[in-house]
Amino acid sequence: MTTRRPSPYPYWFVLPAAVIFTVLFLVPTVASFWFSLTRWDLINTEFIGLDNYRQFFKEPFLVQGLTNTVIYAVLTSGSKTVIGLLLAVLLTSGLRGQGFLRSVVFFPVLVSTIGVGITFSVLMHPTKGLINLGLAEIGLPRVGWLTEASLALYSIAFVDLWKGVGLATLIYIAGLAAISPDYYEAARIDGATRLQRFWRVTVPLVRPATVTVVTLSLIGGLRSFDLIWAMTRGGPGFSSDVLASVIYKQYQAGFYGLSTAGNVILFLLIALIILPLTWWFNRREVDL
Repeated sequence: MTTRRPSPYPYWFVLPAAVIFTVLFLVPTVASFWFSLTRWDLINTEFIGLDNYRQFFKEPFLVQGLTNTVIYAVLTSGSKTVIGLLLAVLLTSGLRGQGFLRSVVFFPVLVSTIGVGITFSVLMHPTKGLINLGLAEIGLPRVGWLTEASLALYSIAFVDLWKGVGLATLIYIAGLAAISPDYYEAARIDGATRLQRFWRVTVPLVRPATVTVVTLSLIGGLRSFDLIWAMTRGGPGFSSDVLASVIYKQYQAGFYGLSTAGNVILFLLIALIILPLTWWFNRREVDL
């Protein structure tokens, strides 16, 4: 039977942090659950049980926002993970000018998300945008990147990938630096090709970085709002609406109880996806 080691700090030592956590995080969380069960006009509240949740899942545009949220999160997270790893391998291979290229890849991370959204909205304009003008120059038809309902969400996801892949690459570069060269030398002596060394050495040993990239990018994708709002405001129609933009529109319309229920659903969605995924990643062992 193991005995619990006593804390080196007295209980009053953690009291300030506990008070801050309670006031800024615990109380708002509990209050959100309560207000999601009420009809709320910022002054008066009326308890209505689960009616807000029932209404949420009855509204087609709210369900579409929930579906778009999952598609957007999986698409951006998966692409950042794969492309971030490939860029990290390329930028640690001794390539000439790799220091400069690392700066180029990481630069979009430092730019304001709203600024990126506005810039790409101009570049993707259906008639005056630089991208469509370039396509017209080589004889290709112009594309409604942000005006066609079937393309808008994927166009924003592409911009999100461009902006966020630098951070994923940076995390992977740190993960690759932690791998001992002895593993590669042993694999080389055994006759492994470059592709075999990548799949059998790099991918398994860089798994802690993969867990970090997947977790951060998936959470970021599920709660994404600012880039989507800057580029399309959820349009055309509701085609690029995600849960966060729907919640914002409900707040603007004065449906505070309904929008708070949407926030609770978003919180539960993130928890239901991230917690099992983290558990699954952490229980797997590296098999070289």
